Amino acid sequence: MHDVIRPHAETVYAAELEALAKSDDRPRPAGWRLSPWAVVTYLVGGQAEKTAIEPKYFGNRRLMEIAVATLATDRALLLLGVPGTAKTWVSEHLAAAISGDSTLLVQGTAGIQEEALRYGWNYARLIAEGPSERALVPSPVLAAMRDGKLVRVEELTRIPADVQDALITILSEKILPVPELNTEIQAHRGFNLIATANDRDKGVNELSAALRRRFNTVVLPLPATLDEEVHIVQTRVAALGKTLELPPEAAPLQEIRRLVTVFRELRSGKTEDGREKLKSPTATLSTAEAISVIHQGQSLAVHFGDGELRAHDLAAGLAGAVLKDPGADNAVWAEYLETVVKKRAGWQDLYRACKELDERV
Repeated sequence: MHDVIRPHAETVYAAELEALAKSDDRPRPAGWRLSPWAVVTYLVGGQAEKTAIEPKYFGNRRLMEIAVATLATDRALLLLGVPGTAKTWVSEHLAAAISGDSTLLVQGTAGIQEEALRYGWNYARLIAEGPSERALVPSPVLAAMRDGKLVRVEELTRIPADVQDALITILSEKILPVPELNTEIQAHRGFNLIATANDRDKGVNELSAALRRRFNTVVLPLPATLDEEVHIVQTRVAALGKTLELPPEAAPLQEIRRLVTVFRELRSGKTEDGREKLKSPTATLSTAEAISVIHQGQSLAVHFGDGELRAHDLAAGLAGAVLKDPGADNAVWAEYLETVVKKRAGWQDLYRACKELDERV
């Protein structure tokens, strides 16, 4: 595990999952490792006898209760939200807590084929033997149906519409026909599907009405307040920093707070006090991107500075996050620097660092 860059959730939090399983005396749906109540506790934090359960999702507990309750029925779950609202993070932890396995994953892309959702063939066996069970290569969806587990489909709206609709029969009838073998795969109890989607990226394919009806949709919002978003970024930076061997002192709270403030103001089109309207860039400026910018700044500070994240370390990643479309975003970023950053008390070092970076570029 120590050599793995990003271990699976069920590996990292094995002790928490075991403690919850031992203390969990509530009813469990068929095929579930934990009761719905224990799954929500695992997600939002709590206590399992003497073991502290670390929060994985910072937000409205009720949203997690709705998501878990959906998965306990025969309805699939669609986690919807703008990029960076922890959709993938939540789906992984749901699978880890419910099935003990978060690895059954289909990554949606524009070029994905129907076989990724259904099944493929080992062509060497197919040529040698003809269609047979031994020649069939199961998709993660088929494997989840067969084993009674959760399967995750990431970026569902990136998948072409005709490929998306391969899920309709699976979700409505809980079967996967295999006409080549004149048979079908029936889902075992415990099977369900979690999909994630957003409608902000380019290249999004709308879900058909027939497919959308098969899902219960839970919208994950961006953090409601500055303090909440700062806490999320600080917590995730500390956790990921251990894996990247970056010292926690390399990310001072002051710099995290400044970065999150910039992201929130440009995202919302107004200053935090609401007194001044701003233009917004094309970038989504999500919480996940804020975490990445802090990690980049930490790395610069540790390897090329004095070990403490400062304004010039922050500026490098900040400009890259905002200027996704230089033609459209340069003017927005320049105006924000002059009208907000330059005039804000205690932010002159950040203003100078950003301007120096612009001049070098």
